Amino acid sequence: MRVLVTCPPMLRAIDEFRSLFAAKEVELFAPNVTQIVPENELIELVPKFDGWIIGDDPATARVFEAGRAGKLRAAVKWGVGVDNVDFDACKRLGIPISNTPGMFGREVSDVAVGYMTALARNTFEIDHGVKSGRWPKPAGISLAGRTVALIGFGDIGRNTARRLLAAEMKLIAYDPFFKTALGLETVQTAVWPHRFEEADFLVLTCALTRENRHMINRKSLEHAKPGLRIVNVARGPLIDESALVSALDSQHVHSAALDVFEDEPLPADSSLRRFGHRCVFGSHNGSNTVDAVRRTSHRAISLLFEMLDLGNPDGDKPTVTDSLTRPVSTSGFSLSEQ
Repeated sequence: MRVLVTCPPMLRAIDEFRSLFAAKEVELFAPNVTQIVPENELIELVPKFDGWIIGDDPATARVFEAGRAGKLRAAVKWGVGVDNVDFDACKRLGIPISNTPGMFGREVSDVAVGYMTALARNTFEIDHGVKSGRWPKPAGISLAGRTVALIGFGDIGRNTARRLLAAEMKLIAYDPFFKTALGLETVQTAVWPHRFEEADFLVLTCALTRENRHMINRKSLEHAKPGLRIVNVARGPLIDESALVSALDSQHVHSAALDVFEDEPLPADSSLRRFGHRCVFGSHNGSNTVDAVRRTSHRAISLLFEMLDLGNPDGDKPTVTDSLTRPVSTSGFSLSEQ
């Protein structure tokens, strides 16, 4: 039996997991992947394997059809986001598939709050200035008392809310599946874009769906408070980047911290690069800690082995198998499992 892994964070730590595959006599193929494997390469590659642990690759109907015509029997999407995976095709083709929700809400929210602090206090500008031999002292803004529009109130959103409430901020959450939680009773909720004009910060932690693509666009940004600071640790296409560039040009948007982009890696000619320290960039790396990668990879392997009738890789009682069908919602702009 053969398994393909194309998830970069898992691949970078793959030696830690080789023994789990070897113990089940499973041949592991771990190619060198920077961000994704292109669709045409996946069409050639996937049919050669019984199982596939997917990263952010284009896991399209064409790929799954090729896989089904070959050896492919099951797949797991590593992580929470599933916008790159055609679950309908898997259902039609009879390929069991799952994702791994609830694995790194704390890690991604840590990055979100770090970005917020960076935008509020100009820390990247100061760092660059000191390294360049200067001694800059730009005046920032305090977090306490400021209002945050938090889009998405799943695992990542709730963890972000806990951290922001500790900073004495006011929160308005936008999520069609909003449910309060212990310690988060003061979080208010609204229907997007109602009350967006109150926000000093916009933080995106939701999943990407057909309905919310480019939800941050020219029209919504026109209604934003002047000086808005934007943080996106979710998915790049939630923001119309051309509209964001215009809002940054006019300085209606003060600054943006983006861990994700419409095209990844960020193209060399992207207009977002023009704004210096007003734009802080990440590399779609918000979940990547040693702890989170280990936790999520073990979960992905466990789910895949169950689907392949190999039992639990750690020899324990098998984990739940009722998530082996599509575990997500396709309406609104948030997944309840996120």
